Amino acid sequence: MTFALWNLVAANVAFVGSHFAMSHPLRAPMVKALGEKGFALAYTAISFAALFWVARAFAAAPGGDLPGSGDHGWIAATILTWLAMVLLAGSFIGNPALPTPQAEAQARAEPSGVFRVTRHPMMWAIGLWALSHLVLFWSVRTMITAGAMGILALVGARLQDRKKAVLMGASWREWSAKTAYWPRLAQLPRVGAVPLVAGTALWLIAQAIHLWHAGIPAGVWRWLG
Repeated sequence: MTFALWNLVAANVAFVGSHFAMSHPLRAPMVKALGEKGFALAYTAISFAALFWVARAFAAAPGGDLPGSGDHGWIAATILTWLAMVLLAGSFIGNPALPTPQAEAQARAEPSGVFRVTRHPMMWAIGLWALSHLVLFWSVRTMITAGAMGILALVGARLQDRKKAVLMGASWREWSAKTAYWPRLAQLPRVGAVPLVAGTALWLIAQAIHLWHAGIPAGVWRWLG
């Protein structure tokens, strides 16, 4: 591989590795040393610095250097990104994984919305977004970055289960027993109108931004022009 691609690999390792490290083994000592607010500031600063590195390295790496998967890949990617946006839109409603005072009560409630599909809708949204780019097989730089983001999301979801089980105890174990890690797509029609409508709107907006920013007609715009 070229230096540009190795630089991109290093940037993604730094981004994913720093997230895992600060969210798990380094969290307690960092909070002890910096306090909760100091930890939050350090976490944000390091994450944005690593993400900036990823963005710069991605821009410097060659694009369109793989043969691609053709229309079949674009169709698969379009469907995957729609599902990702529906899960993302619903992930902010009644999510006990988010740091809110209502987390305990939400974990003991009956799953509704996108939580009928998976208890990690936000993580799976990122994972499906990553998969949608992998199936396109468009460039090495995309395979590296999408693969890293998929690992961050889906391995991170498993690690989050362990952390929440320690922090929330019985309520998280109860939530885990009522929900699933792997998406149960048969439940998708039951997620409700808000995630479906909001997710579809986000999906269309994201495709328009993709066309404007990258100059590549993605999703429905590939066929509608």
